[in-house]
Amino acid sequence: MSSSSDLSRFQHRRRLALAALITVAFVALLFVQSALPAGSKSHEYVEVVGFVLILVAILGRTWCTLYIGGRKSAEIVDKGPYSVTRNPLYVFSAIGAGGVGALMGSVTVAVIFAVLTYLSFLYVILVEEDYLKRTFGEVYLRYLDRVPRFFPNFSLFKDAEMLSVRPKTLYRTFTDGLIFLVAYPFFEFVEYLQDSGVLPVLFHLY
Repeated sequence: MSSSSDLSRFQHRRRLALAALITVAFVALLFVQSALPAGSKSHEYVEVVGFVLILVAILGRTWCTLYIGGRKSAEIVDKGPYSVTRNPLYVFSAIGAGGVGALMGSVTVAVIFAVLTYLSFLYVILVEEDYLKRTFGEVYLRYLDRVPRFFPNFSLFKDAEMLSVRPKTLYRTFTDGLIFLVAYPFFEFVEYLQDSGVLPVLFHLY
């Protein structure tokens, strides 16, 4: 199997995992409401933090693409964000998911979203690691020993002197990241339906 088809297969699994997570989470949240009163300072503060986390996720994912740019199956990228964690795209996706949860005004939902995103990506990460071990051998094993799988170690940061960027890939990653922002009007509409009594509220979470 070619490297390009391997990469496509991994990306497809990642998208399926994320789509399944989003679907289940959004359906569940139709019946959940923040225990922090809408319009209160605490509720608004959590929402603002959510927006900040989503912005970090969008910019972070774009930053990763500057370095990886479709080269993951062709070489070991160990500079920039890939020098502090082996899976920075997944790290920023988890941050974005936490931000989406925070848009509900609930810290609990934010944490649940971030943790579930990490768990949903874990299988894909392990499969990718197995593939990279077989493809790159000792070179990847040294990288694996040096750089943590998920949680960043910023003391390891190393930058590249020069980057080769694929604009199409960069634009696609940035555009994909904007999907996080769709959560805001969705949750506002759900909150309206709940306050109107159209949707029953089964749980209140702080």
